[in-house]
Amino acid sequence: MMSDKINARNITDNEFFYGHKACAGCGGSLAVRMALKTLGERTFIALPAGCMSAVGFNFPQLCFANNAIISTFAGTGSILTGMAAGAKALGLKDYHVLGMAGDGGTADIGIQALSGAIDRNDRVIYICYDNEAYMNTGIQKSGLTPFGARTTTTPAGKNEHGNLKNKKNMFEIVAAHDIPYAATASIAYIEDFIAKVKRASEVDGPSYIHVIAPCPTGWGIPVDETINAAKKMVDCGLWYLAEYYAGEFHLNRDPKEFTDVSEYLRCQTRFAHLTDEDIEHIVEGRDAKWAKIRREWI
Repeated sequence: MMSDKINARNITDNEFFYGHKACAGCGGSLAVRMALKTLGERTFIALPAGCMSAVGFNFPQLCFANNAIISTFAGTGSILTGMAAGAKALGLKDYHVLGMAGDGGTADIGIQALSGAIDRNDRVIYICYDNEAYMNTGIQKSGLTPFGARTTTTPAGKNEHGNLKNKKNMFEIVAAHDIPYAATASIAYIEDFIAKVKRASEVDGPSYIHVIAPCPTGWGIPVDETINAAKKMVDCGLWYLAEYYAGEFHLNRDPKEFTDVSEYLRCQTRFAHLTDEDIEHIVEGRDAKWAKIRREWI
């Protein structure tokens, strides 16, 4: 399905996202950087209100070598439709239309516009960089905040116990549209992410990639632990690497054994308050999810 495979050894040395104001260790900025290095300079990118539009704007310029625009918070999907229509009207060739939105701008505020773009079958790429909360505005809970996480709107203390809701399953919600291509990824498995961005670029229609991109500030980890935290999330089974195309799910990585969930959770201050019972509840949820995946996808 892919041609001219790109990997960490032969990817371009050109940089298309630089000089930005992202926090040290920002996973989202790495996702944007690698996506644009994969797609190249003829990529038109829209970023809604959120971390990447905030850190990527140094007045009076954006920190992109590409043609980039900051969109409305709710409108990434519809903005992509307009960009694709404009490029077609101009008769442009060999280009990509890319949207990169955070978890709040995707799973909450932007889900209607994303659904519409998929329904219109626009040839666009939508990437959700998921840091599991509204980090740019003060670490508030989003629909993709996991169970138990402490945020400013789901505090943990004597009378509160962090987020009580489970993480919304955006990958399967998008797949339910029968989209031509969707995938999950992690910045810790960068070649897998690069390959999926390349595959998305070859789809004749809409594509969606959901990439885990830790935020040291919101997760409460050292700035040099971003990649390790993202890797632990996959290795302990709380995130899976998969694709959806031709009406079927495909699991990219099926570990024979999972690493310790508590080790992943305990390394983050947002989970410091969890009890052993909380962790057992999370493990039970993981096991139930993987039983379903292995039963239905493999």
